[in-house]
Parts: sequence; structure tokens; C-alpha cells
Amino acid sequence: MTAVTAFDSGALRAEAAEFGAELTALRRAIHREPEIGLDLPRTQAAVLAALADLGLEITTGTALTSVTAVLRGATPGPVVLLRADMDALPLDEPAGLEYASTNGAMHACGHDLHTAALVGAARLLAARRAEIAGAVIFMFQPGEEGYDGAGHMLAEGVLDAAGTRPVAAFALHNGPGEAGLFVTRPGPILAGNAELTITVHGRGGHGSQPHSARSPVPAVAALVPALESMVAREFSVFDPVVLTVTRLRAGEAINVIAGTAELGATVRMVSPDAAARLPGAVTAVAEAVAAAHGVTAEVDYAEGYPVTVNDTAVTAEAVADLTAMFGAERMLAMPDPAMGSEDFSRILAEIPGCYVFLRSSPPEVDPATAAVNHSPQVLFDDAVLPDQAAALAGLALGALARAAAD
Repeated sequence: MTAVTAFDSGALRAEAAEFGAELTALRRAIHREPEIGLDLPRTQAAVLAALADLGLEITTGTALTSVTAVLRGATPGPVVLLRADMDALPLDEPAGLEYASTNGAMHACGHDLHTAALVGAARLLAARRAEIAGAVIFMFQPGEEGYDGAGHMLAEGVLDAAGTRPVAAFALHNGPGEAGLFVTRPGPILAGNAELTITVHGRGGHGSQPHSARSPVPAVAALVPALESMVAREFSVFDPVVLTVTRLRAGEAINVIAGTAELGATVRMVSPDAAARLPGAVTAVAEAVAAAHGVTAEVDYAEGYPVTVNDTAVTAEAVADLTAMFGAERMLAMPDPAMGSEDFSRILAEIPGCYVFLRSSPPEVDPATAAVNHSPQVLFDDAVLPDQAAALAGLALGALARAAAD
């Protein structure tokens, strides 16, 4: 594990601070006009304008409004990828901020900061082009919030944008807590997810004559504790699985026995092994419970994003680089994976890399009670943007230097 020695980290941070006001202005402009999903034309235009004078090779997506920008150094060498997601959430933002959204969407997950910080990293690295052996891919991605934007960009060739696949990939994600603290861990850092729908088919009838029908309702009701028990019995507490039933549906009229009933659940897991075993385990329970009630079960297990897994060696190097740049007091080890999900997992399944959280609550917010991402009350301090941009640039420079030396 080698700390960064290939550049002056103090100069990198100082330079980022010099244009911090411009990053804040970009972040707030994006925040005012949030866009949802894969089609983000205004956000894409803002990014393209911000990158226009940096001498990058820029392409845009066809299935989505992505931006892929390639910086080529003075000499050939390895490639590193830096990613920012750009989409917002379908939330009404409370009034209060001067730059608050009023269009029914909200940057409640910090993607506006991610985008502005990656623009800042591109500026820092472009200014050091003469010192770089290799290339950097800047991946500006729509559709992280449930639209699989990373999957679309992979299909459109983002990993091959520089001609050679990256040796490492990095992403920083803002979150609540004391501003300026970097948090990460090797191995699984975010859960994989799936959506589960079980439709139980019975035989409808009159509510006064249950013996002449086959009601699916008792089976669906029995499935709730059965599924929770299955998780506890089939999966180790040291390889956690979270299965939460969030929806039960059956019929409309109170005096009618419905012919079908439905259960919906969200499922989270933190290992590829658990992800592979879950569909079979869920199906076995559903079919057994249904059979015990004389009905049948149809299981739809829709896999979402895979587990986000940080490469052990790259993460150790990233921690060393961030410590060299910002000091050990700003580094925190994350003891356990978080149960949220993230489509950067698709990049890390292809390329060794590291996903890092940057705590970013503003000074007027108590970190202990700060609203979390996806809450309409969440607030982020854009004062972190210069260090966030410098961190991304430093991670790229460190990885390129090590790969070139190998």
C-alpha cells in the first residue's frame, strides 16, 4: 500500500479552492432544475458547457443523456474511470433554500454535488495533462435512481471510451454527517437488491361460504412470517439478508372471496452468494405455504442492482491516498455495509475500484439528527465541493501513477 507521491496534494486542494465558487454555482444551477431518470437534457447541457474548454474527447449517449469525457495525458499509459450520477428524485422540495427546486423533483441524494465535483476533478486533471501518463474517463451518468443508467452506459461502451479498459474506477457519494469526513471499507459496501412479487391463485366465492372457495388470503397472510423466518433460518447473521414485506393486496368487496392475492417485498443482500440463493429459497417457501392452503403461488423475483463490492487492494490504496491528502483525522472506517443499493456496482463488477462516502451536512445541522439521503428534508453543504473535486483527482492520479510503475 503506497501513498500518493506523484503530485502535490496541497497544490491540488488549493487550486480546487480557487474555483470552488464556480463549482457551487454549477451545483446550485443543477439543483434548481432537477431531472429524473435517463433523460436529463438540461443537466447534460450544463455539464457539456462546463467541460467545453478543457480539451476533452466528449461523447454523449443514445439511450440516455449521458456524457463520457476522456482526458488523454501527455504520454500513453493506463486508464482510470471517475463516475458521477446526475439524476434526481420525484420529491417536492420544501421551500427555504434560495436555489430550491420548484418543478416537483429534488436532488435529495446529492447527485448535484457529485456532478459538480466531477467537473472540478476534470478541471484539475486537465491542468495537469502534461504530467499524466495515461488517460482518465469521466462518466457522467443519468438514471442511477432505479433506471440502471450504469448498465446502459456499459452497453454503450463507457469502459472502452479511452481505447483501453480502466485499471481502477472511483466514485464519491455525499451523505449526512460531519462535513468533510471520508468513509469507506473493503469488500461489500452497499447491498444488492431485488423486488419480490408473489401472486397466490385460489378460487373465488362468497364470503359466507369459504368452504366452497379456495381463498388465497390466508396463504398470503401466512407468507409474511414464513418469509421472515426463512431469512433467519437459511442465511447467516454474518451474511445479512433483509426481506421486508411492503404490500398486501386482495379483492375489493368485503363480502367477496377474491380469486387472487398478492404480496410485494423488497429484498437486500450483501454477498453474491446470498443473491444467488435467494430466488430458490423464496420460491420454495411460497410454493410450500400455498400448497398447505390448497392454492398455488406464482413468484416473480426481479433482480435489481448487484452488491457493490470494493476491491480490497484498490480500497487500501485509496485510503492511503486520501489520508495523504486530507489527514488521518478525516478518514473513517465503515464497520458494516449499508443496505442501500447503487448501480456503480455494475462498474465494480467489471473493474476493480472503490466507492467512498463523503459526509456533507451543513454546519447548522446536527450530524446526529441530520435527515438522510432521499428525505425531502436532507441538506448538503456545498462547501465540501473543492475537497471532493480534489479527492477525485487525487484518486485518479494515484491509481495512474501506481499502474504506470507496475
